[in-house]
Amino acid sequence: MKVGFIGLGNMGGPMAANLAREGHEVTGFDLAAPMPEGVRKAASAAETAQGADVVITMLPNGAILRAVAAEVIPAMAPGAVLCDCSTVDVESARAVAEQAAAAGLGALDAPVSGGVGGATNGTLTFMVGGSAEAFDKVKPLFDIMGQKAVHCGDAGAGQAAKICNNMILGVTMIATCEAFALADKLGLDRQKMFDVVSTSSGYSWTMNAYCPAPGVGPASPADNDYKPGFAAELMLKDLRLSQQAAEAADADTPMGQLAAALYTQFVETEDGRGMDFSAMLPRFEKRHRS
Repeated sequence: MKVGFIGLGNMGGPMAANLAREGHEVTGFDLAAPMPEGVRKAASAAETAQGADVVITMLPNGAILRAVAAEVIPAMAPGAVLCDCSTVDVESARAVAEQAAAAGLGALDAPVSGGVGGATNGTLTFMVGGSAEAFDKVKPLFDIMGQKAVHCGDAGAGQAAKICNNMILGVTMIATCEAFALADKLGLDRQKMFDVVSTSSGYSWTMNAYCPAPGVGPASPADNDYKPGFAAELMLKDLRLSQQAAEAADADTPMGQLAAALYTQFVETEDGRGMDFSAMLPRFEKRHRS
């Protein structure tokens, strides 16, 4: 396929490179990031979209997505698909889908899980909202960039799945870190705690696959001075999106709300910015009950 790719940073760059490596004709645009190997550089976002079968975007937020969509949709050929892989608010995803549909285009919101490692290795999971026809057209590209793509429903469903998933992730990581800090104060060996919890009812992804305690469980950012695999400020972004959606939907999410408040404090007034989101553990280690 002819693929336009807009947003070639830490995630988009390796995703575009994987598509080019598999023989797709990829044209890219980014205001700052270098072009990945095999990707032809365009002078503008609109030029990237011209003649493309699929235009993929990987952008920081909904406002930028809306601005880019306004530029590229008029340049796209009828029947092409605009596939946004950013994590943005549900309202922006649905607004862009409506704009694309009015222009005779397909549209997908397809946020990802798997981080930079997944983008590099082609093992991302895509949570996809949009029409079945658009999903089927882009599915061969998802199969290159990731290990799984789930069609979650109509426009906005992919973003809904992503923010619900990451609200669980943020809440669970806080609980895991709290538990390790409590275990320390109770004199319980961390490895013994892991051995019990990882095979008991406290089992979770944050404990078993991404343990926040250094030297315990599989290798994780905790074993690399909490250099980010998933930065705390990105977790904060996703938690804020979850609460924005909860407010719009009149949903009661007290744990999500508290997790957002704790990560706000960690990132904005403590030392969490630039750290992995699992660095909540050393934060709790230093704190006392208030």
